[in-house]
Amino acid sequence: MRVLIVDDERLARAELRRLLAVHGNVQIAGEAASAAEAAVQVAALQPDLLLLDIKMPGGSGFDLLESLDDAPEVIFTTAYDQYALQAFDANALAYLLKPVQPQRLAAALERAAVRLGTTIPPAAQPRKLFIRDGERCWFVKLDDIAVFESDGNYSRVHFSGGQPLLPRSLLQLEQRLDPQQFFRASRRHIVNLAHVRRVSQGADGALVLHLDSMAIEVSRRRAATLKNIGVL
Repeated sequence: MRVLIVDDERLARAELRRLLAVHGNVQIAGEAASAAEAAVQVAALQPDLLLLDIKMPGGSGFDLLESLDDAPEVIFTTAYDQYALQAFDANALAYLLKPVQPQRLAAALERAAVRLGTTIPPAAQPRKLFIRDGERCWFVKLDDIAVFESDGNYSRVHFSGGQPLLPRSLLQLEQRLDPQQFFRASRRHIVNLAHVRRVSQGADGALVLHLDSMAIEVSRRRAATLKNIGVL
């Protein structure tokens, strides 16, 4: 289990290194002193787990997660208890207050090992998005997202847990998503084809993708693409 330590305090990072040293299944992939540095490290090192401080100069731990296309598992380590609700909304493995207690860290690492060990191999793992909308936070697997819907310069994410706004345009998302799974149905919608239950033809001849909770009309320009990817 490869771990990236993210904390702006050098002594805090050193203490986490000391606590992790007794865990034989943990490899420290690296460390970062800011959210910006951590974003670079995550992209370069692809860690399985972040030990993540929340309140840091220049950007919080939540800001870091929001910037990532593919968020690792997270254990928050912080001196502040007021962010606990957001952390658990985000499905974090644990929220550890400093000074970090060895027993609580060990329990959190065990949960991380279980979560990572019971998933499919890392190369094929469904990626996740971290989404923050107001005071609510979510980690959402891409496989669980049915539709991305344009809302100005933002995108509304439709999944079973809600419909929060993501501060990215559909174009930005389209450039990152697998086109074999996520289909740009129109200027306003990107649809996860795994969530399409049936395809029909509207009164005006346009194709309509029917999902569990909504129906999306396909633009005429995009209809031919459905045939190319084997949907029709």
